Formats: sequence, structure tokens, C-alpha cells
Amino acid sequence: MNCYNCGALLTENDFCTGCGADVRYYKKIIGLSNMYYNDGLEKAHVRDLSGAVRSLTECLKLNKFNIDARNLLGLVYFEMGETVNALSEWVLSKNLKAEKNIADDYIEAVQNNPSQLEGLNQAIKKYNQALVYCQQGSLDLAVIQLKKVLSINPRFLRAHQLLALLYIQSEDWEKAKRELNKCSRIDVRNTTTLRYLQEVNAALVEDDAKGAHRNRKSEDVIKYQSGNETIIQPVNVQEPKKSFAFLIYLLVGAAVGLAVALTLVMPARMQSLRTQLNEESRAVGEQLEKRNAELSELQAQVEQLEAQNKDLVEELDAYAGTDGTLQTVEDLLNAAYIYLNTPEDIEGIAGALEAVSEESMNSDTISAAYRNLYDKLLELTGPEISQACMENGNTAYRDGDYDTAITELERAFSYDETNSDALLLLGDAYRRNGDSRNARQIYDQVTELFPNTENARRAQNALSELEG
Repeated sequence: MNCYNCGALLTENDFCTGCGADVRYYKKIIGLSNMYYNDGLEKAHVRDLSGAVRSLTECLKLNKFNIDARNLLGLVYFEMGETVNALSEWVLSKNLKAEKNIADDYIEAVQNNPSQLEGLNQAIKKYNQALVYCQQGSLDLAVIQLKKVLSINPRFLRAHQLLALLYIQSEDWEKAKRELNKCSRIDVRNTTTLRYLQEVNAALVEDDAKGAHRNRKSEDVIKYQSGNETIIQPVNVQEPKKSFAFLIYLLVGAAVGLAVALTLVMPARMQSLRTQLNEESRAVGEQLEKRNAELSELQAQVEQLEAQNKDLVEELDAYAGTDGTLQTVEDLLNAAYIYLNTPEDIEGIAGALEAVSEESMNSDTISAAYRNLYDKLLELTGPEISQACMENGNTAYRDGDYDTAITELERAFSYDETNSDALLLLGDAYRRNGDSRNARQIYDQVTELFPNTENARRAQNALSELEG
């Protein structure tokens, strides 16, 4: 037994050794609850189900967290045909103790059998309809409904008791006793069953006494066996003579019987058929509503999944980007790896840095760490890459390959914007390649970026030559 306050294991003391709480009355309450549980368990073993329900209810009043008592109460309710009460107890038990609870198995056993669950549901609906018939005075229809209920759920104790009560109302004592005996087999000490059974037994004894009195008055008879039938013939009674009047009486009796059947039996039969048809129509309607609800739920789930998929695609696009942001991250990391592993591989570093797209660097999704790493690599390797490109461009220029020279010299200036030699030589390459417009722009750029330098003076002379 654990403390209600701190959860510590209690000892024989009247206080908790963990938090010092007074647990004297708490122990008594828990002990009394366990006593009721044991009493309910013993009564359930001997099929005193109503007594078990009373004991287990008292147990849960004292300790609602007694999971074993709540699960057992659900089993007792289920054995009595009270499916709704049983499921209610098991659901409460599962909510109170979510892990390692046998109530999960009980609920799963009921819910995983849709046909059984639907049958139990129909039995409850038919029982309620029988109650309505009883209130309306249509006892015959109520009997029919209750027989259908018991064909679906033979352990429904309240249906047996109500059917027995209807038989008592119609003074059909033998059928009433049969139903009450079935009730006794389900719950041996049910108070309602015992009270009904006492009334039925008393009525049967009275009928037996009246039957013996009638037998004493009819001793002057002759009995003999003919096959499987017993023939009883009164003594000194003359057999009436058959006549035309007898035939008339027979026809009149047949007509009266037919009229009674048409006026009494047929309306009840038609009413029963109409009720059955309405009930079946209602059942079909309920199933259709259920299917429509399931379809609506599935459509809502599809829409929800489509929305989630759209959000995920947008999120992925935000991470990857249409400009290949993820690929550029990999290229930048590759450039950093080459620099750290083989710093002399200038061409490899340059290739990796040039693989990083300009669009990705201008994207709003680029983080500060990504941009800082790119700028730091340019700062550390830019001058060397610029010098290497400058040499390649100068070689191509001397060989007359001005297109290659322009490409290499543009790379050289992009990696080091202080390399005025590369920029001046780029203008000469454009001029030698016949592109005077770009040559003028480059020379103007040299004079603007590097004023009062030798390269600025040479650029100005080149501009003068172009204008001349």
C-alpha cells in the first residue's frame, strides 16, 4: 500500500515515513475497499452477480482507483448482458491506468468483432422498443421484441425478467417459470428474479389445487389409450345425433372464427409487420448515416493529408530552394575541406567556390554562418586564386587567346578586387579582341578604383589611343 500524498510504501505505522502524513484512516478505507472487492469476487465465483455488483460498487465508492475491482465489475455487467455498463467501466479503468491494463484486452475483444458489437447494439435498441410497447399496452408486440433480443443476446438478464413479467401478466405461468429459471442460471440470487419466481410458484400451486378439484368432479369417465393419445369418454352420456342444425352451427362457428381472426389477429399481425419493416428501415438508415459519416471523416482526413503534404513540400522548398541551396552548402563545405586538407590545391578550391551559385548567396534563407564561412574562405584564398588566374590570363594573352585571357582575368579580379594589374590587362585583352566598348569600361574602372597610380596612367593612355 502506497501513501496517498507522496506515493511512498507504507509501513505498520500510522504515519507515512516519507512525508509524515497521517494514514491511519486511509489504511482503514483501503482495507475496507479490498474487503468489498474480495466479497464481490467470491460472489462472482458462485454467480451471485447482483450481489457482486453491490459489493464492487461499494468497493469503488471507497477507492475509485481499484483497477481490479473496476475490471471485474465490467466483466460482471457483461455477463448480465449490460454491454454499455461493462464498456463504461473498462474505459474508466483504462483512463485511470493506461499501461499494462487488462481492460485493453476486454475492449479490444468487443470492438474487434463488428458483427457482435452491432448485434449487441441492436439488442439494446429492441429492448428499448419493447419497453415502449409495454408503456403503450401492446404486450404481444413487446413479447415478440423481447424474443428477438434474447435470440441476439441470451444473457440479457433484464430482457429475461421483463419477458417473464409479461408472461405473468398473461397468466402463462409455465413460460414465466422457464424464463425465471434462465434468469436464475445467469444470476442465482437476483432479488427481482426470486420475487417473480415466488409469485409464479404460488400461482402454479393454486392452479394445481383447482385442477385436482376438477378431477374429483369428473371421476365418472372412461379413459383408454389409443396409440400415443389418451381418449376420455364420459359415462352415461349419449352422443348427440348429427343433424342439419349441427352443420349450420359448424358453419356459423367457422364464420365467427374467421371474423375474429380478421378483426383481432390480422391487425396485430399487420402491426407487427409494419413495426418490423419500420425497424429494418431505421436500421438501414442508421447504417447509411454511419457510412456517410465515415466517408466524410475519410474525406476530411484526405484533405488534411493533402494540406500537410503541401506544407511539407513548401517547407522542403524553403530548405532546398529552387536555386539549389542544399547543393551550394555541400559545395561550400567541399571548398572548406579542400582548403583544410590540401591548401596548395588552388584550382580545386576555386572550382568549389565557383560552384556556389550567386543566387544562393543572395537568397534570404542563407544563414549568417553560411555567409561568414564563404566570406572567410574568400578572404583566405582569394589573393592566391587571383594570382593564379592572373598568371593563366597573362599566358593566354601572350599566346593570342584573348577569350581565355578575358575569362581568367575576370576571375582574377573577382577573387581580389585590389588586383589592378589583372584589371588593366583585362582591358588590354578586350581591346586586342576588338571589343572597344568593354575595353573603355575596364579602363574607366581602373582610373576610378586606382587613381594616382601607374596602372591608372597607363589606362588613361590606352583610353586616349582608343579615342584617337
